Amino acid sequence: MTPEQRVTTLFKLLENGSNKQHIDGKMSQLDQALHVAQLVGKDGADPETLLAALFQDVGHVCPPPEGSAEVDDEDEDEDAKSTIDYRMRGANYLRQLGFPKKTCDLVESDVMGKRYVAALVSMYEEMISSASKELLKLQGGPLTSTEAQAFEKDPLFKEKVLLVNCNFAAKVTEDKPPALDTYRGLTTSMLYRQFIENQQRESQANMEYTKEEIDQLKKEYDLSDDDL
Repeated sequence: MTPEQRVTTLFKLLENGSNKQHIDGKMSQLDQALHVAQLVGKDGADPETLLAALFQDVGHVCPPPEGSAEVDDEDEDEDAKSTIDYRMRGANYLRQLGFPKKTCDLVESDVMGKRYVAALVSMYEEMISSASKELLKLQGGPLTSTEAQAFEKDPLFKEKVLLVNCNFAAKVTEDKPPALDTYRGLTTSMLYRQFIENQQRESQANMEYTKEEIDQLKKEYDLSDDDL
């Protein structure tokens, strides 16, 4: 599939999230993701982090890994929810589509950020829903002091904490977020950037695109050599 076709497929999956409630039950998974992406963008985050916010719940709606059975969210009990790693499923799906490592890693690593904020903010557990409290408990609860210090050395520490904070803020914001299609151009450009990077790593003999064609893609999607 071309990057445009991949984006269309991905966005259709995300639109399915408009029919699925977020764990807190206050809005749909898609609305939550759109609010978070809006807040992350206002914070000045880079495109990779913004897209991680937008795609954070894609694991709930993307196809299951080959050989595994599909699970209906409505039929899961709390224990089942704790054992199915939707973040990992979503991250792996995004990797298959060709998204940057940073975006995929941020989608996959939601848990540590939540546990860190829970340890840092004394009233955090009082401000989240009962479902979120139960999930936090199943995920290990707030980090210990030692664990928190280790997490602060994570190369993506700031981005992971930002995503957690924006997820919380999204629950109380009254702003109307941009529509999903607002991010189509950015998403397509990101996939082309990764595609070009992969092509440039291969030998000239095995390249599917000529240098002239790659230069044309750079021009069309406003990509400079500094972007690659």
